[in-house]
Amino acid sequence: MDIIKSIEHEQLKEKIPQLDVGNTVRVHVRIKEGNKERIQVFEGIIIKVQGGGVNQTFTVRKNSYGVGVEKTFLIHSPLVEKVEVVRVGKARRAKLFYLRDRVGKAAKTKEQVGARIENKEIVIKENVADNVEEAPVQEVKAEEVVETPVEKVEEVKAETAEAKTEEVKEEATEVKKEEVKSEAKAEETKKEE
Repeated sequence: MDIIKSIEHEQLKEKIPQLDVGNTVRVHVRIKEGNKERIQVFEGIIIKVQGGGVNQTFTVRKNSYGVGVEKTFLIHSPLVEKVEVVRVGKARRAKLFYLRDRVGKAAKTKEQVGARIENKEIVIKENVADNVEEAPVQEVKAEEVVETPVEKVEEVKAETAEAKTEEVKEEATEVKKEEVKSEAKAEETKKEE
């Protein structure tokens, strides 16, 4: 199972766009025709987002010359170049299949009032090499080094051990004093009886 997950993890994109149902988007798709390659834009409303991981897909619907056209895209596909949000729509359900029965302006979602058009991205995997900062290299001569870190650690351990033994001795003497006092009180009560 770990082998499959590792292979799938390699196929994931580092950043994917945040896709919300009801938004109008432009999907830039790379198309190969013979030896040539071009990018085609498909603009429409996201009617569903489904799946997870490598298999996560989203379906975009548009009306083209009176005919409804739907395309399903894999989010992590290398053929999907980028996804731009054109309009933020208002949707109260996860799947907008009811738009299939509608024509004209009724086939659109209402626009959210005051919504900013932001192309938010979700970071799926981070580059470890980018996050690692190179530490400045310091040149140290052998003559300048007096103590090694191991010796310093041993000194600190010894100091803490001495402090702990002193604390333990103080606690032991306090406990002995309390025991002696309680014994003396017990003897006094016996004598009085």
